[in-house]
Order: sequence, then C-alpha cells, then structure tokens
Amino acid sequence: MSAQMILIVRALGRLCIDAISALGRLVLFALATLSHVFRPPFYLREFFTALLNVGYLSLPVVGLTALFTGAALALQIYSGGSRFNAPEVVPQIVAIGMVRELGPVLVGLMIAARVTSSIAAEMATMKVTEQIDALVTLSTAPMKYLVMPRVLAGLMAGPVLVAVADSIGIFGGFIVATQTLGFNPATYILNTMNFLTSADILSSMAKGMAFGFIATLMGCYYGLNSGRGAQGVGAATKASVQAAAVLILAANFLLTAVFFTA
Repeated sequence: MSAQMILIVRALGRLCIDAISALGRLVLFALATLSHVFRPPFYLREFFTALLNVGYLSLPVVGLTALFTGAALALQIYSGGSRFNAPEVVPQIVAIGMVRELGPVLVGLMIAARVTSSIAAEMATMKVTEQIDALVTLSTAPMKYLVMPRVLAGLMAGPVLVAVADSIGIFGGFIVATQTLGFNPATYILNTMNFLTSADILSSMAKGMAFGFIATLMGCYYGLNSGRGAQGVGAATKASVQAAAVLILAANFLLTAVFFTA
C-alpha cells in the first residue's frame, strides 16, 4: 500500500472516529438533559419564558410559511392532476402532504432557524462573559437552569406549532382551491376530513415533539460548548442551525419509515 493511500485511510479513520465521538457526546448530553426533567428544583419562570419564545413568538413565521405552502401545494397538485385527468385529488393530497410531511418539517426548520440560533447565541454569549461560571459558583446547575427548561419547552411547543401549521396549510389550500380552482367548499372540507386518519395526525404530533426536542437541544449543546470570543459565538450559532436542520430531516425520514412502512 502506497504512502498516499495510507494517508487517505488514516484521514477517513480519523473522520469516522471524530464523528462517532461527537455523536456520543451529543447522546450523553441529551440523556443528561432528560435526567433533570423530573428532579427538583424546577425553574418555572425560565420554563414559561422559554415556552413563550419557542411557541407563541414562533406562531407568525410558522403560520405564514404554512399558509403559502398549502396554497402553492394546491396549485401544484391541481396542475399535476390535470395531466392525468384527476384534478379532484387536490383536497386529499394537500391534507396528507401537510399533515404527514410538510407541516412538521416546516415547523422544525422554522424553529431551527429562529429558536436554535437564538438559544445557541444566548448561551455562547453567557459562556464568553462567564455568566455560566457564575451560575456554578452560586450552586446552580446550568443543565437544570438553562438547558432543561428550553428543551422541555421545545417538546411541548412542537406538537402545538405543528397542529397550527397543519390547519393553516390546509386552509391555504382550501382558499386557493375554492376561490381560484372552482372547488365546492363543502365537498372540499368533506374530502379532507374523510381522507385523514388518526395515524396521520399521531405521526404529525410525534414529529413535532421530536423536532422541537432536536432544535432546542442543538441550540443548548452548541451554546454550552462554544469557543471563546465573538468568533466562537458565531461558529456555535452557525453549527447549531446546521446540525438541527440535518438532524430534523434525518429524524423525519426515520419517523416516516416507522409510522408508514409496514
């Protein structure tokens, strides 16, 4: 084996070891976070502040994104269905597309863009300015005070945001279909309600919970493990959003396989 080939194999091995080590640290961080959920003390003020930030303040961007996505989806499905003489499938496909896939994924990515970056920047700044060290000095566990309330808020707000996104997305498709494409409103609503099943709604809520957990966990993890200085804060913010987006899409695939592959 040539020296160049040895260098390539060595580099690939180092890359794999680094990736496995990073995954292991992330899993241990997640387990440590979950271990604090049922153990006192409970910082309710921090939790409700995080819930306001993750849930309520995310509603405008989630609602607008879902509305325009549902409207565009209705137009695309009508255009594609017309090629096969089946334009009447618009309500069914809009409903299943929003509830099973687009609603949860859009919510996850919007939370990653808005909340993950905010949490990572906030915690990285706290680390740079030694506020986290001050918490430890005051016998306050950063995992308990900073991480657990935010992750718990993501777990609780995720399904609610997904439910809102699903409803608004279907409503956007309804508006376009009835006002532009000539669908009967009552028939459209009836077809939507008859086509969706409890499994579709359950999978959507489960994805929302998982994506909210991933988005907030990534913000906390990269924020607490950021480098020093302004450059470290920027790097942590960028890495947290990238990791959250990739993990959300990967988790979406896995959850879809679990729920809809028999």
